[in-house]
Amino acid sequence: MDSQINEIKSRIDVVEVIGGYVRLQKAGANWRANCPFHNERTPSFMVSPSRQVWRCFGSCGEGGDVFSFLMKIEGIEFVDALKILAQKAGVILKREDPKLKSERRKYCDISEMAAGFFEKNLETAAVGKEAKKYLKERGLKDETIKEFRLGWASESWDELLNFLIAKGYKAADVEKAGLAVKKQNENRWFDRFRGRIIFPIFDLHGQPIGFGGRIFKENADKEAKYLNSPQTFLYDKSKVLYGLNFAKQEIRRREKCVLVEGYMDLIMSHQDGLKSCPEFGL
Repeated sequence: MDSQINEIKSRIDVVEVIGGYVRLQKAGANWRANCPFHNERTPSFMVSPSRQVWRCFGSCGEGGDVFSFLMKIEGIEFVDALKILAQKAGVILKREDPKLKSERRKYCDISEMAAGFFEKNLETAAVGKEAKKYLKERGLKDETIKEFRLGWASESWDELLNFLIAKGYKAADVEKAGLAVKKQNENRWFDRFRGRIIFPIFDLHGQPIGFGGRIFKENADKEAKYLNSPQTFLYDKSKVLYGLNFAKQEIRRREKCVLVEGYMDLIMSHQDGLKSCPEFGL
């Protein structure tokens, strides 16, 4: 394991990783920024590319290597940081189950393709444009809609399903990803989300792992206003807070958070500057 850790460190630039989270400025041979772990006006956070370490010379006094930074900024354990950096460095971890890794990659790809499909529908489909107009009337800005990757699922029974099958996936795979439903006693599937504004649900790293859909037919009294993904390989409802990927750094910095009830509550709060605000009650 130590050899793999050293190999990852040799391939990863701590400046590049930290620069993905904070705005670094050159300071001689090093880099400097405001510390992401406490409030400060004068930059005291230093990164050394020659030593591949970082340290805050301000009130928190934190420091370490690329692993410790990722663990602290993401709020994750060492094993999770190891997996993230190994993937970034192109290092295959010996203890990783190839089958599980392949399954996760498959469902991540399906979810990502679905999110992109819904996003495009919101921009190009006739009713999708109406749905976007509705979101803007509710107060959302274009950049917010884009940041949260909001989308539109058409009324079609199998539009997304056929799109994903054309990409090489089986209907059963789409079902296991939580995006299709199999007809009882029939070897047929249909799209789970139809006629709904789509809110992708992300993991802590911004990967779509599930979806929420708000009905966009105000006279549809018989349909639930909101429909969410079922429990899947990727999505565990009991362990996911919608919007936590957007709020985690601000929560850590402020050491407090505000829980809100719905998708729109969270998105509007985020847009209005309340960044430490994940949602509960999915």
